[in-house]
Amino acid sequence: MTLLTVVRHGQTDWNLDRRIQGATDIPLNDTGRADAKAAAAVLSGGSYDAIYASPLLRATETAQIIARELGLAEPAMTRGMRERHFGDGEGLHVDDYLARYGDWHAVVPQAETLVQVGERAMDSLDRIVRASRRRSAPRAESLIVVSHGGVIRALLMHASGGTLPREGDVLRNGSVHRFIAERGTIRLLESTPA
Repeated sequence: MTLLTVVRHGQTDWNLDRRIQGATDIPLNDTGRADAKAAAAVLSGGSYDAIYASPLLRATETAQIIARELGLAEPAMTRGMRERHFGDGEGLHVDDYLARYGDWHAVVPQAETLVQVGERAMDSLDRIVRASRRRSAPRAESLIVVSHGGVIRALLMHASGGTLPREGDVLRNGSVHRFIAERGTIRLLESTPA
């Protein structure tokens, strides 16, 4: 059994402007750096064995700040936890995206579906868990993974059988979501969506 604490990256200027970032590599802004420090403060009471991050700048910098604040080694990168590629929707304002495509589940040219994102993220988490078990004694591990809103939504959908996140739930920047990983699946322990 492994405790996975999945953290959404801190704010970027595109988050502030409500633009679809997807695979576009946008860095944190000053508020985003404060979000990362606030997430580290929430995590400060726990014990963690390692930290991983999506390779996109906003997640990498968030993970580096958390690692520094908690005294952890530099984060390891995991491509499978990168944000959903929104294809032709990248760079659009959220309102324009929804007006053009209808909803977040729409088929968008050149984009990944939420199901594809969930499969990719679950595969990545499984690899992280297996690798961490090979490095340590067979005790429970506690790992932090810094990722993105679309990925966390897909994980919540997977873990809840599609009941979470609820319509209108906002996964705020720096939010913390705890899962138990065992036998190739995840179970939600706690989520702080808004």
